[in-house]
Amino acid sequence: MSWHGIEQFKTEITVITKVQHRNLVKLLGYCIHGEDRLLVYELLPNSSLDSFIFDTTKRAVLDWKRRSQIIEGIAQGLLYLHKYSRLRIIHRDLKASNVLLDNDLNPKISDFGTARIFGDDESRANTLKVVGTYGYMSPEYAMKGIISEKSDVYSFGVMMLEIITGKKNTSFSDMDDHLNLVGHVWNLWKDGRISDIADPSLGETIPMLEISRYVQVGLLCVEETAADRPTMSDVVSILNNESLVDLPVPNQPAFSAANRYRNNNNLVQNPESSDNTLTISDLEAR
Repeated sequence: MSWHGIEQFKTEITVITKVQHRNLVKLLGYCIHGEDRLLVYELLPNSSLDSFIFDTTKRAVLDWKRRSQIIEGIAQGLLYLHKYSRLRIIHRDLKASNVLLDNDLNPKISDFGTARIFGDDESRANTLKVVGTYGYMSPEYAMKGIISEKSDVYSFGVMMLEIITGKKNTSFSDMDDHLNLVGHVWNLWKDGRISDIADPSLGETIPMLEISRYVQVGLLCVEETAADRPTMSDVVSILNNESLVDLPVPNQPAFSAANRYRNNNNLVQNPESSDNTLTISDLEAR
């Protein structure tokens, strides 16, 4: 009864069988029997990242070293999809529940049912049917149906901030009535309150300079204009270069007042979907 349907099932098989990377899930097989469709992944005993990072007890297992390794692993997997795989692939639904963890908590990107394959000379595409998850979709994709590598970069930035804070973007609220996590982090970062951004479960003996750099990269990834966001090559380079200090200063992120765009652009939640997955039908570019 999956709302994804047979086309998304075929896309998943097509994509994942043609790519191989240590930070992508491995598909062992599949089965179709009547209306039932089954994907057989490699065994990933620690389930998904969201089951750890948003759980008040389990996230204590993820110290800063482990969280930074998870962020870097996801970045490497996404870079491979965008630049080094046999197919150029835009994931389109990158989020914590679509990142699975192996026995050693190494991240593996999964769920390629809505992925889009790009040609070598194709940098972006337009679609009238936008499929994704509220809170992770870039503004140009959510409102104009424009897909590019920078769409995934935006989703990665949101997830990066979630991993740092231990809070979920789409269910975040605070006493100052910030409408999402991204807006909350932006205001704290502007005020230099990095210690208030980091997940309290990380403790007090954490490398604030490194965390500040990761927060800044996350905010650069959620820039409102796609051209202002870094590529995944840039992100991986920054994360691997601890001596790099002159990072661009991010602008106010897109959708820091998330409900405004949700209410004004006719986002419709599919009643059979979960995790706030949304579709936008008959979307016209503005």
